Amino acid sequence: MATTQFASMDSVGQMPSPRIRPRVRWAAIGLFVALVALAVVACGTARAADPSAGAQVAAASALPSAAATAASTTSPAPSATPEPKPLKAAQAGADPLSLAAFLFTPIFQALFVLLAGLYALTGNIVIAIVLMTLLIRLLTLRLSARQIVSQKRMQILAPELRDLTKELQRRHKGDRMAVQQATQAFYKERGVSPTAGCLPSLLQMGLLFPMYWVIRDGLTSYDPSPMLSVFGLNLVPSLNCPHYVAGVVDKAKPCIDTVVAGINVGQPQVLFDLSILGFTLGVSAMAFASALLQFVQSRMLMPPAAENDPSASSQRSMMVLFPFISILYGGFLPAGLFVYWITTSAFSIVQQFLIVGWGSMFPLFGWTPAFAQDHTPRFPVTMPEPANAGKSLAATRHKPEERWASAASTVRPNTHRRAGRRGRRR
Repeated sequence: MATTQFASMDSVGQMPSPRIRPRVRWAAIGLFVALVALAVVACGTARAADPSAGAQVAAASALPSAAATAASTTSPAPSATPEPKPLKAAQAGADPLSLAAFLFTPIFQALFVLLAGLYALTGNIVIAIVLMTLLIRLLTLRLSARQIVSQKRMQILAPELRDLTKELQRRHKGDRMAVQQATQAFYKERGVSPTAGCLPSLLQMGLLFPMYWVIRDGLTSYDPSPMLSVFGLNLVPSLNCPHYVAGVVDKAKPCIDTVVAGINVGQPQVLFDLSILGFTLGVSAMAFASALLQFVQSRMLMPPAAENDPSASSQRSMMVLFPFISILYGGFLPAGLFVYWITTSAFSIVQQFLIVGWGSMFPLFGWTPAFAQDHTPRFPVTMPEPANAGKSLAATRHKPEERWASAASTVRPNTHRRAGRRGRRR
């Protein structure tokens, strides 16, 4: 999940005023509560209406995928399991949603062809999802490493950046543009780019939604052959679909076997239902495992606690609470999506461990294990050499104690003291 790097900075590079900080903190808390309420309502409504139709209810508010737009317009009657459907490319039309689905089809098709090819090689859909996830993460390895390094460097520069911002506000009172330009010059001098970690976060979130549709629609289709063909060439010929029974297509059996160890990865994996305030939530063990790994991933890159900084405190709280929102989705998201989530979180934890070590993972509830003490990462983050050292505003600014010494040296001592009234002769 994407991490906010500049919780203490507003849009123009200035520190938020004391009046704005409480508003930002309450806005973040309100956003978190709204997301939790939305997840509870969506999951509870889906499970209460039809326990087997959770995935259909969750997908109703999302962008239709390539398979969803090509499906029949008639609504099938609810059943124990969703009826498999053929998987075809979407057709562009006057409807903006159908046009968006048409543009989305190449991404959907590329991911599904990769997943189907790995399934044909391994014969196990869980292994295929894990291998596909690792392949995607290896292709984006340099981008994700750049994101981790950028976040760590910003944490190292955070104390100096706060002091610099105060100094800039003192020098350029009311001139927001000058403060912004000086802040950007400071980043350039230190060789740090504030936007270096944006692209990997956007890419990771951008792949999450196509992966959901690939697992939801691709793994429940009895005939995905149209999506496996490019210019009339079948890219996965070893995948024999659809299945026939007495010369008739068996529409009740998906092309890909999605049941592994008794778990159907194409459907939500629910251990039991939990009623909370009138809503029924499905409890999933895979959702709990995914949330736990996301918590470890977020805590390793959590910024250190700063005194008298409410924005940093709010950021730390959000990084702890947001990973556990995925527990609420376990009742209606397919289990295969949590396999992808668990794999990508585990990969990120290993990558972060090599770059930042345990980071801010410990102390946890006041406990620090022996193996985490004085640990040095394999590839520690180093700061680049400053450019134009000694000439920039950041290098020439006075520290608080230096300003007091400079002010004391410029004050003229009062050597002509007049005697008091009581000691003066009349």
